[in-house]
Amino acid sequence: MSVSRRALLRMAGGACVSGVSLSLGAPVLAAPAVIGLRELNCRTLSFDSYYTGEQLKQIEYWVEGEYVPEALDEINYALRDWRTGDVHPIAPQLLDLLYQLGTSLETNCQFELISAFRSPKTNAMLHELDAGVATNSLHMKGQAIDISLPGRPLHKVHETALAMQAGGVGYYPDSNFVHVDVGRVRHWQD
Repeated sequence: MSVSRRALLRMAGGACVSGVSLSLGAPVLAAPAVIGLRELNCRTLSFDSYYTGEQLKQIEYWVEGEYVPEALDEINYALRDWRTGDVHPIAPQLLDLLYQLGTSLETNCQFELISAFRSPKTNAMLHELDAGVATNSLHMKGQAIDISLPGRPLHKVHETALAMQAGGVGYYPDSNFVHVDVGRVRHWQD
């Protein structure tokens, strides 16, 4: 019997949701995007968009050691520039960082999305309004996201992101979000 790669990924995804472990031969190593990720058969994320009201629930973006292209496409759309509608690829390393952040905080990784991809037009407009917005923001490369994590205090999300040492971390308590990115390790506070 021949099974397509796509069917195999779907079966593995079902096993992920049900907690069943599939054995497919040799062990698969987790993608090395973020050190310390728990070795699981799949990784899921959820997003509730603050500005659009759209929801993306428990999408399995990584299954059995591979990123799922269709899931990445759905995430790219969900994390688009909501002002212009422009869609851009989101760095898989950023998704892994979010997954690690959510699991470190013992959640189901259901993030409230404030901002992810920004088109150059949106970024320039935001920079005009606030000089603190970087002119070459990693948001324009799909490598940064502004989030909160319902059910967890914002300061705890911030502290956990800092402890991960996986990229940039900005803390915006007055606006109720934390910025994380996969750029160089650095931190700041609004």
